[in-house]
Amino acid sequence: MILDDTTIVAIATSPGTGAIAIIRLSGKDAIAICDSLFKPSSKNKKLTAQKPYTIHHGTIYDGNRPVDEVLVSLFKAPRSYTSEDVVEISCHGSQIIQQQILELLVRNGARLAQPGEFTLRAFLNGKMDLSQAEAVADLISSSSEAARRVALQQMRGGFSDQLKNLRDQLLHFIALIELELDFSEEDVEFADRTQLKNLISEILSVIEKMIASFQLGNVIKMGIPVTIAGKPNVGKSTLLNRLLNEERAIVSEIAGTTRDTIEDTINLGGISFRFIDTAGLRHTKDTVESIGIERAYAKISQAKVILLIVDAQITVDEVIHSVEEVKTKLTDDQRLIILLNKEDKADKDRLNSILSMLKKDYPTIYALTISAKSGHNIEQLTNTLINIGLHGQTDSDEVIVTNVRHYESLLKTKENLDQAITGLTTNLPSDLLAIDIRQAIYYLGEITGEITTDDILGHIFSKFCIGK
Repeated sequence: MILDDTTIVAIATSPGTGAIAIIRLSGKDAIAICDSLFKPSSKNKKLTAQKPYTIHHGTIYDGNRPVDEVLVSLFKAPRSYTSEDVVEISCHGSQIIQQQILELLVRNGARLAQPGEFTLRAFLNGKMDLSQAEAVADLISSSSEAARRVALQQMRGGFSDQLKNLRDQLLHFIALIELELDFSEEDVEFADRTQLKNLISEILSVIEKMIASFQLGNVIKMGIPVTIAGKPNVGKSTLLNRLLNEERAIVSEIAGTTRDTIEDTINLGGISFRFIDTAGLRHTKDTVESIGIERAYAKISQAKVILLIVDAQITVDEVIHSVEEVKTKLTDDQRLIILLNKEDKADKDRLNSILSMLKKDYPTIYALTISAKSGHNIEQLTNTLINIGLHGQTDSDEVIVTNVRHYESLLKTKENLDQAITGLTTNLPSDLLAIDIRQAIYYLGEITGEITTDDILGHIFSKFCIGK
């Protein structure tokens, strides 16, 4: 992908009306184009003669007609976001004003930016690598504290630095191996095979940790879908309302009130959880309710966590039947939490006996007693959800992989390094060994953008918002 030298422009703030809006230009003519429309409020010199990283008050004119009173911020190459001259115009947030200024800038030589084109220019100009550019988009779209923290760490180069270090070490050895190939007739060995094997083993250990972190990273980035399931009138809608702290779902003693799924998202412990209230699980001849029950089972299959609510007053056999009915439909990576609801109406000794039985017979399943109506033990439930989401991990500075593209490249890197280890063990010829190490280096470079294609860049930056 070739960087063109046109000056691009876009509205950088969210669409709609607000107190202010920011219009951003980047390119060699950015300051001159703005200068042609801007009249400073004091008798200052033109913007092109001003110092960089300064802000100037004045008015944007369309000919002799004033359009808006604005502030203009100047950033000169190479010390700007894109490494080009950048101008940011802070105007009033009226959509009409924004569009009029945007049209004026286009008429005077700028062109409308494509999605992500400012960040693409930053990447092409060497201001950041590809994984950092992707982290910009992740930071903008982050919907939880954990997602923000991980995206910021990646944007600041934590992930990139670690990958660069691994890649540099492999490049050092591949250079020695390829030097051996140049002297193949003299049977010399420049790359110590034992040292290389130890290095690859160390790198594999780091790569495997990154790969393992993706499960947590995906949860942090995408959030966790949680399905609330159970028979009619066990308190599913009451629990949803309690968790959301609002009357989101209709609560009624009439069985079958919830006939479709109801969804809402809340943030717990820095992670987004999307709770889904479903129709009560039972056999019914009601056509509409049957459709709701089918959707309930579909949501159970899609959820990361299932909250199975049972009435604390039912028999042990009925509890086991409800658990087995749902458990048989789950995969190994889904988590089931059994909630014995309406605990205030049940005998405490009997409840403790049921909890002991569940923990003994289903050691991988969580079981709690709660009262969705009073809120008792809801905090314990939210702590359990947070612990499942974080997989028991606490805040750390370790790299967490959140991007599917990075995850796939790491898997390919591991595959080639595994083959290199096998080759070293079986005394594989240097030319064949070099192929596996070269491929590993290639896939590490794919993550940071040292090796990339226009198709990959186009796919990545098309997902960005315009103006970033």
